[in-house]
Amino acid sequence: MSHQPIQLDWDSIDTVLLDMDGTLLDLHFDFYFWTEHLPKKYSQIHNADLSEVTRYIESRLAEKQGQLEWYCTDYWSDQFQLNIIQAQQEVNHLITERAEVIDFLNQLGGKQKKRILITNSDRPSIQLKFTHSQIQPLLDQVISSHDYKAAKEQQQFWHRLKENIDFNPETTVFFDDSEAVLDSAHDFGIKHLRSIKQPISSQAREVDSKFPMIDNFSSLFGKKSNG
Repeated sequence: MSHQPIQLDWDSIDTVLLDMDGTLLDLHFDFYFWTEHLPKKYSQIHNADLSEVTRYIESRLAEKQGQLEWYCTDYWSDQFQLNIIQAQQEVNHLITERAEVIDFLNQLGGKQKKRILITNSDRPSIQLKFTHSQIQPLLDQVISSHDYKAAKEQQQFWHRLKENIDFNPETTVFFDDSEAVLDSAHDFGIKHLRSIKQPISSQAREVDSKFPMIDNFSSLFGKKSNG
């Protein structure tokens, strides 16, 4: 799969499927919230040891990884007995687009490509991200996996997507930072798949993807980034 070139033949592509967290937006916000901010907040509320709380939250999240609940703020609000979205608002200044994303989305629009956000985030999370970023006006459609009651890791999601959106997997490119999600898209038949080299811009990726990885969206149109 990794033999695919990084750049794309845009004349043969009409639909662009885009992940949100770690792809259009820097994953730093989510990583910081779930590994640092939430444990601190939870430990303060319950007057509990921070290291123990951190391990507890990590283990609870691991139980649901890859499942729809993992991405559900209402589920975790109930599990941890605090409002997750309100807690995320406390660090919303960390929500930011990845480098060159706005220019990339504008260029896609100029080329009249369908720009469809498909995310595992639930609707409250999407609204939070949209409020604190500039990506919403540059998207033609927004789909949450919660709309289909199936995470992108599951084939059910892709079949529901095909039922609801007119797209040809052969002329579609999909960008995502999750290996499991890209594997699922590959199994469904999406022809062009691209991973993200550094979902958290300040951290190197621990394991390389088997799919072509992009460092900066500007490279996809043959331009070199200044950063």
